[in-house]
Amino acid sequence: MEPYMATVSYERDADRSLIANRKVAILGYGSQGHAHALNLLESGVDVRVGLREGSSSRAKAEAAGLAVTDLATAAAQADVIMMLLPDTDIGPAYEEHVAPNLNDGDALFFAHGFNVRFGYVKAPDGVDVGMVAPKGPGHLVRRTYTEGGGVPCLIAVAQDASGSARGLALAYADAIGGTRAGVLDTTFEEETETDLFGEQVVLCGGLTALVQSGFETLVDAGYQPESAYFECLHELKLIIDLMYEQGISGMRYSISTTAEYGDLTRGPRVINDGVRAEMRKILDEIRSGEFADEFIEEVRSGGSRFAELRQAGQEHQVEQVGAELRSMMPWISQGKAKVEDISGGD
Repeated sequence: MEPYMATVSYERDADRSLIANRKVAILGYGSQGHAHALNLLESGVDVRVGLREGSSSRAKAEAAGLAVTDLATAAAQADVIMMLLPDTDIGPAYEEHVAPNLNDGDALFFAHGFNVRFGYVKAPDGVDVGMVAPKGPGHLVRRTYTEGGGVPCLIAVAQDASGSARGLALAYADAIGGTRAGVLDTTFEEETETDLFGEQVVLCGGLTALVQSGFETLVDAGYQPESAYFECLHELKLIIDLMYEQGISGMRYSISTTAEYGDLTRGPRVINDGVRAEMRKILDEIRSGEFADEFIEEVRSGGSRFAELRQAGQEHQVEQVGAELRSMMPWISQGKAKVEDISGGD
């Protein structure tokens, strides 16, 4: 596959009137939901939040000055519906609450392509289907907006019934602050497949497995668990911050020559051809829909294996040692609001 350069758009490229003249429903008030809703509201957009009956998020959304109603009413009132529920909930919520209230000319938006890419949501022909995906967690989308900045976004169009779906997606991204940083065009396929791959192989799955395995190797060799924690987890932030700010080469310039030589000569032995083959296998499972079907089935069947894996992770020794050490370093979290305190989750 030949690489290509993405189209990047900024504030000057967006026509805010395309969203200013619409009525928007944000379904869900979790990390992304609270950020989208509040940023849209402060950008002058007519927005309401749709929540499930009995949602614990209602009080937080209302306290923030947002109009709150149930999912079906929000969908019926709006002509732009942003689905910000968990991936496993979107399909059933769409069928029960959204689909009966869709009209030709409406727009159905997502912040992640999962349900469209794998066929769990299929909109009628007369409806625009688009995506606006901030490349950062909701609390960062909100904070940077209030500071006058923004988080980069991806936009995509799966169905352009109106002929202006991309413009509407760009206007939406503009209203939540994305064009201040840059908005990249993509496709539902590319966003979904690369996002899942990054989560599973590098950012979450690969990283946590690497940390746990490194920690276990040192402890099994007789080193103190506290020393293993500092070397395999605590110092990660220092390295990641350097890579985030200056790239891999900038990070290598900033560390010692001993660390750099070890990086260049030993890193490829850890991530070797066998590991890369497993990466390709995981990518194939994502592309084929095998992972999506496995995940949806696991959750809908009660999630017992998911719960067991989560519990095992929480009980790992690196978590116990880390909790104790972090309690001795209160400055790590000092002055930082917890995500659960400002957004809901259901």
